[in-house]
Amino acid sequence: MEAISPIKRLAIHGVELYYEHYENPGKHTLVCVHGFLSSAFSFRKLIPLLRGHYEIIAVDLPPFGQSEKSRTFVYTYTNLAKLLIGLLEKLNISQAALIGHSMGGQISLSAALLKPELFSKVVLLCSSGYLKRSHPSIIFGTHLPCFDLYIKYWLSKEGVLKNLLNVVHDQMLINQEMIDGYEKPFTDRQIFKAMTRFIRHREGDLQPDELKRIDKPSLLIWGEEDRVVPFSVGERLHHDLPDSILYSLKETGHLVPEERPEFVSERILEFID
Repeated sequence: MEAISPIKRLAIHGVELYYEHYENPGKHTLVCVHGFLSSAFSFRKLIPLLRGHYEIIAVDLPPFGQSEKSRTFVYTYTNLAKLLIGLLEKLNISQAALIGHSMGGQISLSAALLKPELFSKVVLLCSSGYLKRSHPSIIFGTHLPCFDLYIKYWLSKEGVLKNLLNVVHDQMLINQEMIDGYEKPFTDRQIFKAMTRFIRHREGDLQPDELKRIDKPSLLIWGEEDRVVPFSVGERLHHDLPDSILYSLKETGHLVPEERPEFVSERILEFID
């Protein structure tokens, strides 16, 4: 009997979402939410360790991954959180736990704040935190006709390999499969125009008073060598989230789902169950 493909697409609030749905009827649902410039691909090592225990949904947030690169959607964190909520409602899922990496952690917190009854717990993996909105000069620049070309130039100059070297501590983990997986979404030229809107619309991270209203149990896991979101951000989130646990990992960088999937999966199993 042919296996059912986990790859799915659904239009939510007028935007086509790509997601992977690893069905496991009767089990608690986990929703994996990736970070900036990433996709569901970043959970490729974590999902196999968890799919026997849970039903798992890994989403590509627009305009990243294989989701639509809409040029009309307003890319605020609030609207992205509403897409997650809309997807779960469309799938008739009454409750789920969120697993957010980097920017995905901030969007997960926004979703939990918007509709707390839908979410049981939140797992934050090197979550972004306390970032302000883009500088007004950058927001002004996004209205210039060629700003998308500047984004394309900047990303090409940095290159996927350079970015990966910045987010992992053990550089021996980087191989061609990893490079190709993170590079693939950027072969679609439409992403650069959509990213222009993303930079323009992003409203900034949740403030301490908002975080203090999120009473969901929260598990925080951080790499002590994280150069993107320092461990001090994790400590601050731990302080502001009323019901949280914080773990730190030595010799580990920002990409904890790739670098320490066994440790992360074990802590998630303990935390959810």
